[in-house]
Amino acid sequence: MKKVALVGVPWDKKGSYLGGQALAPARIREALHCGSANYWTELNVNPIEHKDFEDIGDLNLKKYFDIEKQMALILSKNMRTLAIGGDHSMTYPIIKAHYQFSGEFDILQIDAHGDLYDEFEGDKFSHACPFARIMEQNLASRLIQVGIRAINPHQREQMERFKVETIEMHQFDAGQRPTFDKPLYISLDLDGLDPAYAPGVSHHEPGGLTTREVLRLIQSINVPIIGADIVEYNPHRDNSDMTAMLAAKLLKEIAGKMLS
Repeated sequence: MKKVALVGVPWDKKGSYLGGQALAPARIREALHCGSANYWTELNVNPIEHKDFEDIGDLNLKKYFDIEKQMALILSKNMRTLAIGGDHSMTYPIIKAHYQFSGEFDILQIDAHGDLYDEFEGDKFSHACPFARIMEQNLASRLIQVGIRAINPHQREQMERFKVETIEMHQFDAGQRPTFDKPLYISLDLDGLDPAYAPGVSHHEPGGLTTREVLRLIQSINVPIIGADIVEYNPHRDNSDMTAMLAAKLLKEIAGKMLS
């Protein structure tokens, strides 16, 4: 079994509206180790003290594509990565790195937004664009989106162009669920959850997933997980570290699935 490397991506230079996501890795680690909760998952795995889990610290980033180079170096050491960041632009270079070392894989994106803009505010690498870059370069076999509830006509065109399998929030409410048949990469944007559960994000979008729905989705995955990221935590907007603790719990649950 490949080891799982926890790696921080302190990056927020391609976000919009509010910055602060670069502070996320340190704050999520504080929540993880604060003593308020233990290291065990709901499925009875302790990933944090597992022999095949290692926190390797943060990437040292000066430029955007430093993310790809440094993640590729980690993957070249026969490791899987669980990245905590950071704005959602980081997912594109991370997936580029995975493409070099993995066979075919699908992506599960949990998010309020499609993040499929061709460009946003003049930047093709904005946090609103990573999945357009990923899909136009055929870096993943399928993109499955869950929790989407803020789509405009351009993003609908992009969904059709790239054959994205989007389960909008109203469809999820009606019982539609994703299925997987290939190894999976998980990209979890915390604004996929309703702001009642995750206030510490830059873009509040009411009407989202509950914590329990996201946990159930993660726990039901029945294919290998090749990597994951948890993105868009903004400590500036958090309330009593509620979102940091949520991110830490989701980190444990994903790591537990990767190691089980």
